[in-house]
Amino acid sequence: MDDERRFQEALRSLRVWDTELPGFAPADAPEEPVALFHAWFTDAVAAGAVEPHTMSLATVDADGRPDVRTVMLHGADARGWHFASHAGSAKGRQLAARPEAALGFYWPVRGRQVRVRGPVLTGTREEAYADLHARSTGALASALVGRQSEPLDDLDTLARAGAAAWDRARREPEAHADSWTVYVVEPAEVEFFQGDEQRRHVRLRYRGTADGSWARELLWP
Repeated sequence: MDDERRFQEALRSLRVWDTELPGFAPADAPEEPVALFHAWFTDAVAAGAVEPHTMSLATVDADGRPDVRTVMLHGADARGWHFASHAGSAKGRQLAARPEAALGFYWPVRGRQVRVRGPVLTGTREEAYADLHARSTGALASALVGRQSEPLDDLDTLARAGAAAWDRARREPEAHADSWTVYVVEPAEVEFFQGDEQRRHVRLRYRGTADGSWARELLWP
C-alpha cells in the first residue's frame, strides 16, 4: 500500500467531536467578547483541551498573499489578544507593513472555535521585557538566538547558537532581546462557534461599533 492510499484511508477514518458537546445560548452571552472568551477558555482548560493557549495567526505578505502559523496566546484583555515575536521575523515584517491580523482558536474537546480579526498594535519595550522575563529560561534563550525566519546554513550552526544562548540566559537572566515585541490584536470582530452533533452549529459574531460598543448577530452555519 503506498503512502497516498494510507493517507486517504487515515483521513476517511477520522470522526469529528466524538464526545458530548456543551450547549450555547447566545441570548445569555455577555455584552462584550472578551468576557465570553475568558469563560470559554477556562472551560476548555477544565475539559482537558490540549494546549488551548495555542492559536493560528494569519497575516498578509508584501504580495498580498495570506500567511498563517501557530503561536502562543500571551493574554486577552480590554486592549485585545496578545502574542509576541521578533520584529524581524516574517510575521513581524508583515505586521509592520500591514498591521492587520486574524486569529483562530479551536478546542475540539468542546467543539468550539473562536475567530478574531482586527488591527494590530505594538506594545512598548517595557511590555516586551516583562513578557519575555515572565517566561522560562528556554524561552529567553530562544529569543536571544534571534534570526527567526532567516535562512539557516545547517543544524550544527543552530546547535552552536542555541548552546551559546542557553549559556547567556543562565548567566544573565535579566538579558533582553531587543527585537522581542509584544503585539495586540485589537478586535474589530470576534466570532464564537459552538459545534452541534446534528450540524446545527451556533455562530455568534460581535462587531465593534463607532461608539465603542458591540453589535451582536447570529450567523448561519
